[in-house]
Amino acid sequence: MAETFYGTGKRKNAIARVWITPGQGNITVNDKPLEEYFGRITLQHLTREPFSQTPVGATFDVKATAHGGGSTGQAGALRHGIAKALVAYNEELRPALRDIHAMTRDPRVKERKKYGRKRARRGFQFSKR
Repeated sequence: MAETFYGTGKRKNAIARVWITPGQGNITVNDKPLEEYFGRITLQHLTREPFSQTPVGATFDVKATAHGGGSTGQAGALRHGIAKALVAYNEELRPALRDIHAMTRDPRVKERKKYGRKRARRGFQFSKR
């Protein structure tokens, strides 16, 4: 049995649990191939970015579960989880992954609604007459 490395990624309300094992570069998310799970090509590229920016390339198979949030948040969480799993595999990859900001959890989340307002900052429509 090949050795498995684990990483947890988060973005907005999405959480991704990622396991990487040496293989041919197949990425499976919630038991579906990456191309089927993320229809948008930009999300597919975002998910593969940690592999393309490090010397390991596509030498790992990825099995991941993602839940919560939307598709963009899940893709960002997957990217974060893959980066953390790669660092668990080889600590020397950390600087390259930090350069593309894959190791940092994106702190931007939806701002809460405030009372007296329609949304977080948008006021109610004002009618002069």
